[in-house]
Amino acid sequence: MSYKEQVDGKPDWLRIKLPETDNFARVRKSLDRLHVETVCRSAKCPNIFECFSRKVATFLILGPSCTRRCLFCSVEKGRPEPVGPDEPERISRAVSVLGLKHIVITSVTRDDLADGGARQFVKVLRRLRADHPDSILEVLIPDFQGSTEALDAVLDSSPDVLGHNIETVRHLYSSVRPHADYRLSLGILERAAKFAPQVRVKTGMMVGLGEKDEQVLEVIKDVQACGGQVMTIGQYLRPAKMNRPVDRYVDPETFAYYARAGREAGLEMFCGPFVRSSYHADKQTCGTI
Repeated sequence: MSYKEQVDGKPDWLRIKLPETDNFARVRKSLDRLHVETVCRSAKCPNIFECFSRKVATFLILGPSCTRRCLFCSVEKGRPEPVGPDEPERISRAVSVLGLKHIVITSVTRDDLADGGARQFVKVLRRLRADHPDSILEVLIPDFQGSTEALDAVLDSSPDVLGHNIETVRHLYSSVRPHADYRLSLGILERAAKFAPQVRVKTGMMVGLGEKDEQVLEVIKDVQACGGQVMTIGQYLRPAKMNRPVDRYVDPETFAYYARAGREAGLEMFCGPFVRSSYHADKQTCGTI
């Protein structure tokens, strides 16, 4: 079941109740003071009020500008900035300020860099492992243009969780992710599962971009077959008019259907309208949501 955007607007289950707390403003000011980027703000995540109010954030490294132009994403596009040498230190300080025990690091895609930014992931991970040895480290990586050397470097830095999002069904890649490749993304999950069995391998996708339910089930099967362990599925919400329109609003019962299908295939599933790959990531690690 779904609702067309142009007919009914957003359904009731997509209305957010803002939390009653002052933490949101405090967190935002702290991150601004430390010059730390978050995907929460850059991607206009609908959960930002809840997460900042819980003093939780997903850090965005390698600058604010992405070298790709995926039609679903609101992250700034343009000429990338030089990689910040003090970025690992700034991220570590932000972790201390927020008191995080589960740290999530992601990045823009940097096709302008020979290693896709893998070395910066390594530097950040090493700094966090040294400064916060008891914390869980989760990375959400780009595809590094298929470089196994770059992927292996990140895996060798001992993250606890490695995520790479499949984002959408194979059929929509040419229109939604024209600079990415479905099989390449599955290959990243497969290599991580094979060569780093101690790392939890995770992926996520959106629905509401024009896919069919049977195509979502195909993605679930593909993720399981390549060794993925954890999968998130959430509703695509158009962040700006320049982005791809919402094709449908998927109801909670259908999200429950996806979750059952994934669990029957052997995956840990976290599905719902507001679920994102790093939403309640600490609870996903514990399997409690």
